[in-house]
Amino acid sequence: MHFLEGRIVDTCVYEHEAWFQEAVAKKFLVYKAGIIDGQCQRCRNTNLSFFYTFHCAVCEDVCTYCRKCIRLGRVSSCTQLVTWNGPPYTRAIAHHYNFHGQLTAAQQHAAEQIIDSLEQKRGHLLHAVCGAGKTEILFQPIVAALKKGLRVCVATPRTDVVLELFPRFQQAFSQTSIQALYGGATVEPIFAQLIIATTHQLLRFEDAFDVMIVDEADAFPYTYDDMLQQAVHKAKTPDAPILFVTATPTKPLLKQMKKEQWGYSFLPRRYHGYALPVPTMRALRRAAKQIRSGKIPSKLKGWIEERLAQQQPFLLFVPTVELVKQLVPLLQQLDEQIDGVYAEDEARKEKVLALRAQQLKGLVTTTILERGITITNVQVAVICADDAIFDAGALIQISGRVGRHQAYPTGDIVLFYDAITLAMDEAIREIKRLNEVRV
Repeated sequence: MHFLEGRIVDTCVYEHEAWFQEAVAKKFLVYKAGIIDGQCQRCRNTNLSFFYTFHCAVCEDVCTYCRKCIRLGRVSSCTQLVTWNGPPYTRAIAHHYNFHGQLTAAQQHAAEQIIDSLEQKRGHLLHAVCGAGKTEILFQPIVAALKKGLRVCVATPRTDVVLELFPRFQQAFSQTSIQALYGGATVEPIFAQLIIATTHQLLRFEDAFDVMIVDEADAFPYTYDDMLQQAVHKAKTPDAPILFVTATPTKPLLKQMKKEQWGYSFLPRRYHGYALPVPTMRALRRAAKQIRSGKIPSKLKGWIEERLAQQQPFLLFVPTVELVKQLVPLLQQLDEQIDGVYAEDEARKEKVLALRAQQLKGLVTTTILERGITITNVQVAVICADDAIFDAGALIQISGRVGRHQAYPTGDIVLFYDAITLAMDEAIREIKRLNEVRV
């Protein structure tokens, strides 16, 4: 029953489950319509342009549904949503913490600063470069919160980041009830005290979390979607602090930090002490046109052949799904163990795992893998790096995939371009600036 605590669910999803019927019988649920007075009760949308009126076969009347959150299933005027009104779940305060690594002095200081902010219920920004060990820094603040009986959520805009984080948290908190929530995930109906979720999944929660952590806080679509930002605030309890985590904070986020006087932790160095990889730029004219005509550009072919010869896994970023689909068959002529991945690829999880396990030698990808993924000794190239989708933040994050492992702290990051852009210059300038910061 306590699965429902802090959640907003459609009755038709669980109404045939015995535990749901038990909650109904004990009058532990509050019912409300899906749309009330022009507001969606799940995503809180009030923009009329996102509502659609139709003749409903369920209620056999004219009905309205919300298109804003349609990805999570339709919520309409006749939808019966329920929230929990029963006794709170007895939360565990004994949690086994399995992390045996040693934090650097800078990491430990950041962890302590975050704990202090959370205890004061104050917002905090963890600004740490790619490879600084942000996840390891979060372990201590999270275990401190769990031992107080608090419920914690780590939210991120990208499914791939959830898939990357979940096993690491499972290992660190092996006896804690943890769930990973993302589109298509199998969800066991239990109360989880620690939840790793995409920001879209937060639309299913209300007043649920005592500590909210937003990882990759600058990532698309979170920074461009007011609904997702509202979902973060709706999913947490009113006085719960928010910890924002990113390597590339946006100007609005920095401005908000100063205005609201959050705590701030800055780590300009990777955990192993090596400098951030600085991209090299190589001209590659009409790359997309060559690929569309069935030809691998010679410079790109040479780069990939070098990776294959040195047995180095690689990520090749391209700006569109179309280019992924066009380029993969060409590269498979060089080696069959090269594949492609993009947001709608149902096998994306398996392909990333295959690259990590050296069952694949390389992946052609869109920007879905620009952050939150760690592959030992991976080498990276960007095709059409001058495309508008590769802004400075994206190029910094992509560069940050290289050299993350202590045994392989350096590597190759190449920007193949038709014309040099301000974003490329800005990314390289910022990486060099961070490398020069004294710690």
